[in-house]
Order: sequence, then structure tokens, then C-alpha cells
Amino acid sequence: MISVNNIVKSFGGFRAVDGATLEIAEGSITGLIGPNGAGKTTLFNVIAGVLNPSSGVVRMDGEDITGLPPHTLFEKGLLRTFQIAHEFSSMTVQENLMMVPSGQSGETLWNTWFGRKRIADEERALRAKADEVLDFLTVDHLTHERAGNLSGGQKKLLELGRTMMVDAKIVFLDEVGAGVNRTLLNTIGDAILRLNKERGYTFCMIEHDMDFIGRLCDPVICMAEGKVLAQGTIDEIKSNEAVIEAYLGTGLKNKEAS
Repeated sequence: MISVNNIVKSFGGFRAVDGATLEIAEGSITGLIGPNGAGKTTLFNVIAGVLNPSSGVVRMDGEDITGLPPHTLFEKGLLRTFQIAHEFSSMTVQENLMMVPSGQSGETLWNTWFGRKRIADEERALRAKADEVLDFLTVDHLTHERAGNLSGGQKKLLELGRTMMVDAKIVFLDEVGAGVNRTLLNTIGDAILRLNKERGYTFCMIEHDMDFIGRLCDPVICMAEGKVLAQGTIDEIKSNEAVIEAYLGTGLKNKEAS
């Protein structure tokens, strides 16, 4: 689905991404791991159109999407979430979800005067869709809670719920488990697996929690110093000497042996 070919992203003389090449297969949940500064988030930002690459090509379903802006990629079904959730804090959870779809009739002044029935019909449909999403995520009890009052983990679920309000094809998750307690992390993991298996979502996720990665992801790609270092199953990655040296540390190796 996504093909990344020899992407370079430089900031001055520093190459944050240095010739990264990888494939994200349709229907997969691909994990992206690596030490801080490995270039993971920068690569996400290049794929998602937040940053233009210095060189290289990104393709989606064979189409060159290199440098396309995020709103164009959004329309094509490529979405991303952020390590720090970006919610409308004064709006309810339901209202946050209803804001997601673009091109709503109420966005134009003409329709607010002459298209009120159309706007009302759309809002009813969006409200029903938002309620269905919250039920799917098992957080329907938060429907009318202000988003600013949510815990960190609940905000991550809200971010995931936003991707369900449109026809997402592939979702890039940036540390969806960061700062989330284990119970909510399991809920998030369950939702990702269900979206993948039941609705055909493709995911690529940056994550440092190796147990979470191991539960969800195949394949797992490891980056270091802006390059793709290794790719394989979680067990292959854990036993890869180059990965252990660059990222996982001897502690994991000793733990696996004990």
C-alpha cells in the first residue's frame, strides 16, 4: 500500500532520515521502532505530508504522493495521529468526532441561510456515526464529557475514533501507548486489532512498548540513525544483534536468556 523509496530529510547539515526504504503492506499492522532520534517521527511526517523530503519518493497504491499536503492525503484515506493528542478541549467527545469529516454543508455561509434542512440532516447522521464509533471503542459513557477533561489514554482513544469518522485506508499512529495505563492500553490495542480485522484498516505505528508491539505488529521495522536497520517478526527483531546493539540494549538480551 505504502512504498517509501530512499527518503532523505535534512535539516541544515543533519540528516534526520538518511535513505530510508520500506514497504507497508495493505492489511498489515506494521510496527516502527528505534531509539530516540532514529528518524521515526520525521519519516512519519514526510509520508503524511507534514514535511517535504529532501529527496526520495513516497507512493500509495502505486501513486506518487511525495510532498502532497496533509489535507489532500486525508481525502485519499491516509491519516495520522500524534504523540500528544490534539483535541478541542471545550467541546464534548461527540462534538470532537463530528468535526472530523470535511466538506460539511454548515461550513458555508450560503447553506447556513438557505440550506438549514441539509445541515440538520447531516448533523443527525454525523451524531449517529459518532455514537457508533464511541460504542465500538467502548467509551460511550464519555459521549457528553468535555474532551479537555479526558485522561491521556482516553484522549488517545478519541484520536483513534477520529480516524473512524472518515473512510481511512491507512493510519499512522505515533506512540499511541505513551503515558497510557495498562488497562486503557489493552482497550486501545483491542480497538486497533478489530479495526484491522473487521474493517480492513492498515496501520503503521511508532511505539516503544515492546509487549504492545509484539501483540499487534507483524512485521516490525527498526530504524537507527535515519536508516532502516532491520525488518522481521518481533522475535526476529529481538534476536537481531544489530538491533540489540543499536536499540534494545544488552538488558533485553540477558532477560531473554534468563
